[in-house]
Amino acid sequence: MTTAFDPIDLSGKTLANRVAMAPMTRSRADAPAATATELMATYYAQRASAGLIITEGIQPSVGGQGYTNTPGLHSAQQVDAWRKVTDAVHAQGGTIFAQLMHTGRISHPSLLPDGLIPVAPSPVAAAGQVFTYQGPQDYVTPKELDPDGIAQTIADYADAARNAIAAGFDGVEIHGANGYLIHQFLAPNTNLRTDSWGGGAADRVRFGIEVATAVAEAIGGNRTGFRISPGNPYNDIAETDPADVLETYATLVAGLARLDLAYLHLVESPDRVLTARLRKDWPTAFVLNPFTHPETTGPGALTHIEDGTADIIAFGALFLANPDLPARLAAGGPYNTPDAATFYGGDHRGYTDYPALPADSA
Repeated sequence: MTTAFDPIDLSGKTLANRVAMAPMTRSRADAPAATATELMATYYAQRASAGLIITEGIQPSVGGQGYTNTPGLHSAQQVDAWRKVTDAVHAQGGTIFAQLMHTGRISHPSLLPDGLIPVAPSPVAAAGQVFTYQGPQDYVTPKELDPDGIAQTIADYADAARNAIAAGFDGVEIHGANGYLIHQFLAPNTNLRTDSWGGGAADRVRFGIEVATAVAEAIGGNRTGFRISPGNPYNDIAETDPADVLETYATLVAGLARLDLAYLHLVESPDRVLTARLRKDWPTAFVLNPFTHPETTGPGALTHIEDGTADIIAFGALFLANPDLPARLAAGGPYNTPDAATFYGGDHRGYTDYPALPADSA
């Protein structure tokens, strides 16, 4: 029986175990340069016993920032700063992927330079507020990306991926989940386009597939992962039609599978039917952030490796509270209790109202 403590080959890279550290926004970068800090190097090095560390979201361009004090990978200064982080992790024997996250409409002009406004597939404002340096502010109506803007954004992802490798990362994860830009292209309430980038599922998945294609061509599919969260309503996403959710993500995964990526990272919905379908369709490593609402992901999630549901389990809050988590999992504890007020981004945050998927969709 395979366990969480067995090594796994990740497209030619041997991971020491099957416990991943989920990406979690920390807002600890130095502003305005958006550079990684010594504190971040210490933080990730402390958790290097993970089989795989996936970093906090890193903006691939200046227009991709959506939160205060988040880091980038679009300047030489940022590359140099990240090298201190990757060197620290590698010195402890760890493997670390950079998560590339363009927030799209989940931003605010005050977070962006040079008079930029947030972009999205369609000019649809998100409900709610974003925290800025001036305090909480309402989301604004984003600018619709035109074809040239789409092409430039795809190129920005590829450039950021090259920068990640130059900074010493072992690979990158493309963030296609949680209501950020790629997810905005996937969801019918945020993508109202009628051109070849919107409409039916086959067109709504195009942007994500083209981003992944550009990144894989830039650094290799073996160094590229992709994260999805089907049906996740976070950041005012509405994927409420079960048949459309199934068609959209089956089509997306089929397109991504042709790229021979290192892994697919699923932020799971409550219905494991879709999980089983995507697991069956995905040809390489399958990383699972299991649905555990209202609790955070705990030690019981390791059974998903033993029963074949996933190859790797991603832990969020539990990894913050327990930097040596793999050792504690192997020993059966004890565990420090996560403080929900200190994290966001890794585990499900009140994700309710997922659509029920068709019973025959596995």
